[in-house]
Amino acid sequence: MNISLIENNLINISFILLLLGLVVYWLNLALNTNQYLNHLCLFLTILINTTIGLSLLTRWIKNEYFPLSNLYESLIFLGWSITFLQIIIETKTKNRFIGSITIPITLFIVGFASRYLPNNLQQASPLVPALKSNWLMMHVTVMILSYGTLMTGSLLSFLLLIISNKENIKIEGNSNNNTKKVLFRYKINDTDKIIENNKNNTRINRLKLTEVIDNISYRIIGFGFPLLTIGIISGAVWANDAWGTYWSWDPKETWALITWIIFAIYLHSRINNKLEGKKPAIIASVGFIVIWICYLGVNFLGKGLHSYGWLLT
Repeated sequence: MNISLIENNLINISFILLLLGLVVYWLNLALNTNQYLNHLCLFLTILINTTIGLSLLTRWIKNEYFPLSNLYESLIFLGWSITFLQIIIETKTKNRFIGSITIPITLFIVGFASRYLPNNLQQASPLVPALKSNWLMMHVTVMILSYGTLMTGSLLSFLLLIISNKENIKIEGNSNNNTKKVLFRYKINDTDKIIENNKNNTRINRLKLTEVIDNISYRIIGFGFPLLTIGIISGAVWANDAWGTYWSWDPKETWALITWIIFAIYLHSRINNKLEGKKPAIIASVGFIVIWICYLGVNFLGKGLHSYGWLLT
């Protein structure tokens, strides 16, 4: 069978599995964690990750270089990275709400790459001299892994904001502090009252869920930030090797630096307890938008060494 056909079939299968996974994950949330659905959710995610990984492997075999040379390949690898991280988190935490937010974004990524990208951006082409380097795998792999990790952490912070809704939330301490306490503040008769988490079962569950989400989000972003740092440094070394300069203020480089600063502010505020309540989560949520600007917006709209030249030529 033609390798290209195998790759296309694997992508189509992963897309169908993602649609099925979306339904199963949300059904699991509605049923309030069914044990059988928990196992099915994890099994589907492993299957999705495997099919996406096999599609990348077949592309690697066909083109004889690591498939990260164009936008299509990087998007598919990003989808693989997010599902791989999801498997690790779900295995460690046993929480399925993570998949309910990562599966939709992976579905969007795979669907966008396979259904909406122009054919010329999906087709592999011979590597230009600058890409014929071992730095291709090192730099781009680490950057995409960092994007996937930071996106997941940011999505969890956004979920925290949704769960807290219009209520003010105060998080005391950081995620490494055993004395951490989460409180909700709400208004009754124009008077602020603090509801301790032992007075209402509904609020107890929400408080516990908020604390879990906050903790996982903080740890994921704490893991993704060093990856982003390594990716930027390796990119600078590669740029010097390919173009004779470590930093040229290319739009992609500039927005990568902005992304690094956003998450540095988030981690600094969490480690030193400089910001309380929803503010760190808001910063992380803004980081989600900034990542997409850095990853796609700059490439499509900006003129530079990293431009894919789709919207502007």
